[in-house]
Order: sequence, then structure tokens, then C-alpha cells
Amino acid sequence: MSTRERYTDDFDEDSGRTLPTDDCPECSGTLRTDGGEHTCTECGLVTDTYRLAHDAAPRSFDDTENTERTGAPLTVARHDRGLTTAIGTKRDAKGNTLSNRKHRQLARLRREHSRAQFQSKAERNLAHGCSEIARIFAALGLPRDTREQASSLFRSAQSADLLRGRSIESFAAAAVYATSRISGGTLTRDDVAAVAQVARERIANAYDVLNRELALPTPPQRPVTFIPRVASTVGLDAAVERRAREIAELTHEAGLSTGVHPAGFAGACLAVAVAEAGSAVTQRALADAADVSTMTVRTHRRRIQEFLEGDA
Repeated sequence: MSTRERYTDDFDEDSGRTLPTDDCPECSGTLRTDGGEHTCTECGLVTDTYRLAHDAAPRSFDDTENTERTGAPLTVARHDRGLTTAIGTKRDAKGNTLSNRKHRQLARLRREHSRAQFQSKAERNLAHGCSEIARIFAALGLPRDTREQASSLFRSAQSADLLRGRSIESFAAAAVYATSRISGGTLTRDDVAAVAQVARERIANAYDVLNRELALPTPPQRPVTFIPRVASTVGLDAAVERRAREIAELTHEAGLSTGVHPAGFAGACLAVAVAEAGSAVTQRALADAADVSTMTVRTHRRRIQEFLEGDA
């Protein structure tokens, strides 16, 4: 007699199915039914699994108003929210080569579709801005969820009529930088300007407009958030990085990091930690990793050392 045949019946209220239950065949423990799974409470053995999910509502094709379960999810990263229609070129859905007549017909359809893709100049600008944001995110290797936030911020800027007379590329880059600032990231304007199609000054001006007109909830950047980035660039160990974090927190509470370049101050904290540990890392290397001058790191390092000596 098999294991399933010697079980008695039990009713699972979650799945609405009658499942067998008895002692565990491995350890003689008690079998428990939860969410359709028949498991042992002692050893965790799964003896049976109910694979059908009854929690989903049945589809009703007669209801033309309820279409929320059809197609791919909508996204604000595309100007049409992901409802673009793509027309093929040389092969059909089965991979067969199209005839010359069908190929010319599809070419005409693609031409008309391209002409009717944008209903207005604003929609065309939105598509250009979303494409530029996607290009910057791909170049910087940023996550997709922040791309959605940057595209939504660009839409808000266009709705507020902030793009009139200004560059679309600069606002797209500014939206990427603003999203990083809002989420507490360590992205700098120089990082965005390195992959953007406009200069750093134009990105800074566009960001100032976004921050002023839309009242962005951008917290001040703290030097402690830049320490892992600078430390990993120069190859410092965990002990030096941990000491630099402690120094950054102490100096932040004392107000030494107010109004200074956060990455440069983080490099100075690492310089102090490197000097205490006796590591062979120069201030030039830390300044290059923080993208600041050596004088900036040296000046902040002197201030930090004076503070630590006075605090001791």
C-alpha cells in the first residue's frame, strides 16, 4: 500500500480541496496542510502539493470595460506607457521569409505608423526625453525602478511647462540626477555629465529649475554615503573603511561637513583613516577616486585631524 493510500482524508480550507493526512512517512511526525501543501511539522517533508490557484478571478470576455488583466504592465518609462506596436520586417511569426509583395506592404505600414506615432509635439518631446533617460541609465548601470521615477519626474516637468525654451537632454539628465538625490544615492553631476549629451552647467541649471519649481524632497548628501564608493575604488580594506565611517559620523555631528563637497570630505575621512592604519594610499589616489582636487582632500584632512586632536 502506497503512502498516499494509507492516509486519511482532511479538508484544506485555503485551497478548498480534500487532502490526505496521517503520520509522516520519514519521521512519523504529524502532517499539516497549509496553503495546499502537505508538510511534516517535525522534519519539514513535503508529501503533496496543490498546484492550482483558485484565488484568481475568472476571465470575462463579455466585460469590455475591465481589461486590466490583458497585455504587459504599463510603464511610465515609455512615452506611450508601453503600448507601442512593432511591425515586422523580413519574417513572419513562424520565421518564414516574407514575399516581396508582403515586404513592400509592411514597409508602407511602418512608414504610416511612424508618422502617426506621435499625436503632438509634446508627445514627441516626451518620447525623446524618455529615450534619453533610458540611454543614461543604461550607460550608468542604474536599476530600472529608479528609471521609472526619473521618467515620472520628467513627465511632471513637462506638465508644469518647465521645458519651454530649454533643452530636453538637460532636463532628462537632471531628472536622473534628481532621482538619485531623492533616493539617497551617491550619483554626482559629473557622473551624469560624463554620459549625457550636454555640459555639466546645463544639467546643474535644469536641476535647479526642477528643485525650485517642483519642490523636490532632496535631502543633503552626507559624506558617509560616499565612503564605500571611494574606498572600493582605491582598494581599501574593511577596517579602514569602518574607521572612516566613524570619523565621518563624528565630524557630521560636529558640523564640519556642512556646506562642503561630500565626496571630497569622504576622501579626507579615508585619508585620516589611512594615516592611522599606515596604509600606502596617497591623497592623490583618494582625490581621483572622489573626483576632487588634492588640495580639497588635504584641507579637509587637516580640519578633521585638528578636530580629532581637540576632541581627544
